[in-house]
Amino acid sequence: QVQLVESGGGLVEPGGSLNLSCVASGRTISNEVMAWYRQIPGKERELVSSISQTGTITYYADSVKGRFTISRDNAKNSVYLQMNDVNFEDTAVYFCEGARSWGPGTQVTVSS
Repeated sequence: QVQLVESGGGLVEPGGSLNLSCVASGRTISNEVMAWYRQIPGKERELVSSISQTGTITYYADSVKGRFTISRDNAKNSVYLQMNDVNFEDTAVYFCEGARSWGPGTQVTVSS
């Protein structure tokens, strides 16, 4: 079974940037589609972005398209989410998902 751990969250001002990381352990994720989700208290978890096994195919929710970039490094068993030009609506707990596993999440708070 794969264990996923996110990091990189924190407090950021509007217009700022953050880079989230997700490191997998237990087995390789190189043959898995990986994704980032986010959740605000009281709301359903929403898909933010996903990336194919080789990284050639990516998906972005309309709300983050052009601002966020997903990437992966299969040699490091890791997936990343570069968040640029963040806004208040990006405040949420961000989760890494793949191989039928979820990480515990990392909090991102956008505040001035």
